Amino acid sequence: MHVLYFHQHFSTPQGATGIRSYQMARKLIDQGHQVTMVCGSYGIGNTGLEGEFVKGKRTGLVQGIQVVEFNLQYSNTDGFLTRTLTFLLFAWRSVLLALTLKYDVVFATSTPLTAGIPGIAARWLKRKTFVFEVRDLWPELPREMGVIKNPFVLAAMSCLEWLSYRSAHRCIGLSPGIVAGIERRGVKPYKVKMIPNGCDLDIFSGEQTTWRPKDVLADDVMAVFTGTHGMANGLDAVLDAASVLKSRGVDTVKIVLIGAGQLKTRLKTRADQENLSNVIFLDPVGKSQLAGLMASSNLGLQILANVPAFYYGTSPNKFFDYLASGIPVLTNYPGWVAELILENDCGYAVPPEDPEAFAEALVHASSHRDDLIRQGQHARLLAQREFSREQLANAWVSWVCECPS
Repeated sequence: MHVLYFHQHFSTPQGATGIRSYQMARKLIDQGHQVTMVCGSYGIGNTGLEGEFVKGKRTGLVQGIQVVEFNLQYSNTDGFLTRTLTFLLFAWRSVLLALTLKYDVVFATSTPLTAGIPGIAARWLKRKTFVFEVRDLWPELPREMGVIKNPFVLAAMSCLEWLSYRSAHRCIGLSPGIVAGIERRGVKPYKVKMIPNGCDLDIFSGEQTTWRPKDVLADDVMAVFTGTHGMANGLDAVLDAASVLKSRGVDTVKIVLIGAGQLKTRLKTRADQENLSNVIFLDPVGKSQLAGLMASSNLGLQILANVPAFYYGTSPNKFFDYLASGIPVLTNYPGWVAELILENDCGYAVPPEDPEAFAEALVHASSHRDDLIRQGQHARLLAQREFSREQLANAWVSWVCECPS
């Protein structure tokens, strides 16, 4: 079977972003299928292609995956209008491919929501089987965050959401809230399956060259956040907790924020102004280097802004990387991730917008090192038992390739 796979932000493990699509494509190939991956040029990603762009695209075989990369640059620091234009251009070029290439199944994964457009075109204009994967609920999330307020834009997005779901033969949701959201739009439950993000145990559980930033001592408790520094991530909560630690004179905890995003410069400026020497900012790194940092970490930070839609409506890559690394996790919002942490005794769940509770959890971690070791072991067991990428990828392939047309 030939799967035409659309993911605008596709990356191999050499990039500094999620590799779910890479792993799923590799699993398809391992099981004898053919994959054509269509993507753009994500600033912190790495498609595996290095040749020149010809007429706006470049193509090549990357570890068995036929990659088509459009020369559409995208960065987490881009403004709203720039992002929107990039999303629409990717959708338009993807539609042209979907209508001209030969394949059996078209698969599209969001975000952005416009990722569903080539699948819609393939379903109705070429009568192809279409499977749609939903990573975030749009327009619910931007509406609750206040990022998009124009009622006409929200209405248009709601229509595109409905059309994407109803055009797909099957849908995949990455969290319980996403699955529920798809079903609320009228999709029959038997057409929707939850397949969350997974743990790359082969990357994060093997032998690692461990390292720490130069400002983190060997006996410090190092709490690490890996991911986008944007509005949705709510990283001011981390600086608020760091400020509390400073006021208490706690110098045994260091917080490392590694990634990029629109708010990174502002966050660094605030940390400098408040002399928060217990916070270290790093640029994004590839998965292998990140695994070495994780192996020397004591705690992973799963941080989001206090938006109720996030509670059950996200499946954060970083959380599963922490589990795979065998480190406990501290989260600052309720929902299914917090429930997993508490039920499996693999970290801390503190209330949102409560810097004192956040800081107190870090102090407790610093003074209970044996607890951190035990919780880390529980995290690794949870990763192996419920979120192994190998197991989830097998379920994903079955759901996609056995889809009735």
